[in-house]
Amino acid sequence: MRIYCIECNSSVGIMDKVYTCPKCGGLLDVEYDYDVLAETVPKSWFSRPLGVWRYGELLPILNRTLRVSIGEGGTRLVHCRRLGEKLKLKNLYVKDEGSNPTGSFKDRGMTVGVTKALEFNVKNLICASTGNTSSSLAAYAAKAGLNCIVLIPSGKIALGKLAQAVIYGAKVLAVKGNFDDALRLVVELSSRPEFYLLNSLNPYRLEGQKTAAFEIYEQLGNRAPDWLIIPVGNAGNISAYWKGFEELSLLGLSNLKPKMIGVQSKGANPLVRAFKENRDPTPLTEVETIATAIRIGNPVNWRKAMKAVRKSNGLFEDVNDEDIVKAQRTLAKTEGIFTEPAGAAPIAYLIRHRDDDLIDRDEVVVCVATGNGLKDPDTAIRFSEKPVEVEADSRSILNYLRGLS
Repeated sequence: MRIYCIECNSSVGIMDKVYTCPKCGGLLDVEYDYDVLAETVPKSWFSRPLGVWRYGELLPILNRTLRVSIGEGGTRLVHCRRLGEKLKLKNLYVKDEGSNPTGSFKDRGMTVGVTKALEFNVKNLICASTGNTSSSLAAYAAKAGLNCIVLIPSGKIALGKLAQAVIYGAKVLAVKGNFDDALRLVVELSSRPEFYLLNSLNPYRLEGQKTAAFEIYEQLGNRAPDWLIIPVGNAGNISAYWKGFEELSLLGLSNLKPKMIGVQSKGANPLVRAFKENRDPTPLTEVETIATAIRIGNPVNWRKAMKAVRKSNGLFEDVNDEDIVKAQRTLAKTEGIFTEPAGAAPIAYLIRHRDDDLIDRDEVVVCVATGNGLKDPDTAIRFSEKPVEVEADSRSILNYLRGLS
């Protein structure tokens, strides 16, 4: 196993508590001995329950007895036949990451990241968050008996997510600024030895998130999808999925790797702008979207994300808030999946761009619903029909129902 810089290829010690390359400041990644693992990995996987730790040989943990787990991973892959019929897609699937323990995909990364903190013997875990990261880190810190410090942008976090962080015992500080201001402060503080950073700048955390790609491969009958459509905020998750599919190829398990589509909100779309103009992204200082989980103007993992999209012959695209709200309702009403607004962004992309004929009817398409809708119930309530008040007798109810027909 090797920790290396994606920019200058310098190696970093696996017990060096760093988040970026000490030489050039580039992002770090983890590399395994795939030739050796190809001989043993598939057989060892199949004897374990579906979940993050099923794939332990491809996780950067030296001492697995320290594992901090609350049952993450093993989320359902739903074949969305009714929605697929509407969109003229025979093989449309949704990976429902909202069924993780704290209700979002972040749990995949936190089980690995917090376990790594125990290996480093650090007691204070810190993150900046728009919501899901804080909920997840607080839960895993509580499970491990560690301290959790969360910086959130003041007034810019869904209350359902804030409630989780608080009830799990995190110390929550509201920064007078946006998410990028909070992240800047967290990075500064994490240079001190008493803190351990658990945003997606941490390469170990992303190793846990890539396991969703392994699960999709298995759930599809040991094949990768043709397309993987995913919301993009700080851009760590799209990078992690791509790495997972690349590793399946390196292990000789799959010749197919999906084309990756990263979806942002029009109110927070630095990667979409950069991709379409074929340039490096320019940070956005003013971002606003109903999808709070992806309300980020300066994604720290943009280099990994751009690499994933370009290598896969994919693209970045954006949708507006009206598209997201419509998609959230449509997914719920056709398939019984209630996802947070950001998790509906891939469906919003399909609804908005299905007539582009980019995706063939028979291709296998997987959309990632990143978090549970109960993370942000206020949004769902605000844009849904209000309850109708009737008299307390059956005739009033029947009269009302007849009026609907």
